[in-house]
Amino acid sequence: MSAFDPGEILPDELLERFRERAVVHDRENTFPDDDLADLKDAGYLAILVPSALGGRGLGLAEASLLQQRLATAAPATALAINMHLVWTGVAKVLADRGIDDLRFVQEGAVAGEVFAFGISEAGNDLVLFGSDTDAVPLPDGGYVFTGTKIFTSLAPVWTQLGLHGLDTTSPDGPRMVYAFVPRSDAITTKDDWDTLGMRGTQSRTTVIDGAVAAPDRVVRRVDPGPNPDPIVFGIFSVFELLLASVYTGIARRALDLAVETAHRRTSKKTGRTYAQDPDIRGRIADMALAYDALPPQIAALCRALDDLTPPDAKWFSYMSGVKHRAVTMAKDVVDEAVLVAGGSSYFTRSELSRLYRDVLAGLFHPSDPESARSTVASAWLGPVED
Repeated sequence: MSAFDPGEILPDELLERFRERAVVHDRENTFPDDDLADLKDAGYLAILVPSALGGRGLGLAEASLLQQRLATAAPATALAINMHLVWTGVAKVLADRGIDDLRFVQEGAVAGEVFAFGISEAGNDLVLFGSDTDAVPLPDGGYVFTGTKIFTSLAPVWTQLGLHGLDTTSPDGPRMVYAFVPRSDAITTKDDWDTLGMRGTQSRTTVIDGAVAAPDRVVRRVDPGPNPDPIVFGIFSVFELLLASVYTGIARRALDLAVETAHRRTSKKTGRTYAQDPDIRGRIADMALAYDALPPQIAALCRALDDLTPPDAKWFSYMSGVKHRAVTMAKDVVDEAVLVAGGSSYFTRSELSRLYRDVLAGLFHPSDPESARSTVASAWLGPVED
């Protein structure tokens, strides 16, 4: 069996177009519509959809490699499309395990629907385990949602919003409700995305005022709090692995730029390239030592998910841990690349200047450092006693 080649779907010339556009979208604070159009043409929205349904039929391991590659050219584009891929990835995780509840997501992705991820809420550190959004049941089995979601990537272009809310009125409540709602007048997207980095994602605030999820778009009702339900398992796993992939891709680009710079720059003192300078060599070696550990970790966890390997008791700590390691590694690698490049990287025209800002966004995604440490501590030490 031949090795998967991400360059067949994302060839070098396409990545160069993305890289050129990324400068503009970062500077002008605009969404990369042309990138999305190119990704649609490449079948990227359906890379995780089975070929029998018209998709590319890739596994999460292959999607991770593609996201790493895309992030080397346009981190904001990669992070934005990541949120669509989370839902198609969750659909795959469920379908692989005999649960067809998200078949409409797979079919929608093939048809060109763009799915956004409406989970994050201001001040809600429960994330998947609780919600400040009201979910009110309708007689026909549908739900009405009212609340505010933050960091909604793909804000200008999404067609379907996957979200959660809390049902406190049903006899079996409270229940967490996961559902999908179409774009409508009941949903307002604020034009409030003016950030330090990742500007092209346009991850704007979404105000939901009575948006209706049809009965066949209500996919799960589960107990609040930590839950073994497949929807929670799927979202947590795919979200963390694909996020880790994006930031690992940023680190790879920073490392490549550092290597290029070391070969290009010449020391006035010695007349030799910086690639021969022992301090620069040591710095780049440290960058590579940090980076090299992440792709195999991500690949192993993705493959375990693809191969239906039964999760052990530490699975959630593996997921939060690999995301945490990826974003902290990427930040450290970019920091070191800036030092290798020297003062030129301080100018906004430098790609490293943009990567320096973009990589900071990784610190804000779940699982944040505190949550990751808590998850890992519980996996090794058991829960905190009452």
